[in-house]
Amino acid sequence: MILRVAEIVLDNVSKVFSGGVVAVDGVSLTIAGGEFLVLVGPSGCGKSTLLRMIAGLEEATAGTISIGEQDVTELPPRGRDIAMVFQSYALYPHMTVRQNLGYGLKVRKTPKREIAERVDRAAQLLGLDQLLDRKPAALSGGQRQRVAMGRAIVREPKAFLMDEPLSNLDAKLRVSMRAQLAALHSRLATTTIYVTHDQIEAMTLGQRVAVMRDGRIQQADTPQELYARPANLFVAAFIGSPAMNLVEAEIAGGQLRFGDYAIPLAGGSTPPDGQVIAGLRPEAFEDAAFAEPDLPRIDVKVEVVEELGADTHVLFTVAAPRVEASEVREAAGDEDAALTAVDGSLFTARVDPGTSARPGAPLRLAVDPSRFHYFDRETGLRLEPARELATVAT
Repeated sequence: MILRVAEIVLDNVSKVFSGGVVAVDGVSLTIAGGEFLVLVGPSGCGKSTLLRMIAGLEEATAGTISIGEQDVTELPPRGRDIAMVFQSYALYPHMTVRQNLGYGLKVRKTPKREIAERVDRAAQLLGLDQLLDRKPAALSGGQRQRVAMGRAIVREPKAFLMDEPLSNLDAKLRVSMRAQLAALHSRLATTTIYVTHDQIEAMTLGQRVAVMRDGRIQQADTPQELYARPANLFVAAFIGSPAMNLVEAEIAGGQLRFGDYAIPLAGGSTPPDGQVIAGLRPEAFEDAAFAEPDLPRIDVKVEVVEELGADTHVLFTVAAPRVEASEVREAAGDEDAALTAVDGSLFTARVDPGTSARPGAPLRLAVDPSRFHYFDRETGLRLEPARELATVAT
């Protein structure tokens, strides 16, 4: 099966609904031909609206959309040569799998022989060849979703647009379907835009991930770069499970100070002295009994222990204001750029499962300062280490 590959270009695309509700706000993004891009963000961030605009199901208020070097901004969905897969399977209950797969081609008056060939190829690709004579009621949720994907594949479109297609599946089946989707894309290499609110799904599927908030793209990058170098507090808090620990802190005298702790930092690897928001991922901690001997130590009182088999999460309280990233505005000068601070922060540490940690007992943790992140208190933007800033200046 040979599918066409098309680049998709969004140029300053916006969508404003009646009443002045801005759903998508000036999005510019290029999706390379054959790329698997994931749009991720919380409910209401505009990701599904953006996908529907690319599909032609919503009209753009401003900006242009191009698919395969053709401006499709004013074209109806039928003229855009894309195929969509939705959260609901939308299968015809009275039709067999074979009929469901070929219905779209039949409507387009494709020759019967070609329909049969395309349906057989798609069914074999998706492992549906033994189910072609069944009706949807006789299929499992995962099989129905594969039929929905097969219906898109037989179209042989320029691009696939997927709107939370795995949301109706149980957790175990979602993991399995994620793997099948990734393998399918490797074989077809068709340009794919995938919408989800699940950051784990985004990180495991996307070759590139665009994090959205309030109708804008906060950062679009590879999953590893989003994790290692989040552009702002929102991305830092959204990407990673368990979430990054965020706390008001101060850099002074070669130390990071927050609560009752003063952690020595490596020279040149931090921003200049001053007030910051510090981000410490759970992976930056380890039970001191299992850590490198030269790492700094802190003593904590364990509140909760979550034993997950491969690793263990230890929750402890830090006597410093907690940062609520949802209240941070990324643009400098925003009058609403305030951080919601609550006395006391509950931190999570991911430690070796052999830990002796017990609720209510003290525990010594090792901390790796090289894995710390720093953000501006006013804008929420990432602060680069002084060494990197000096390099940029020269």
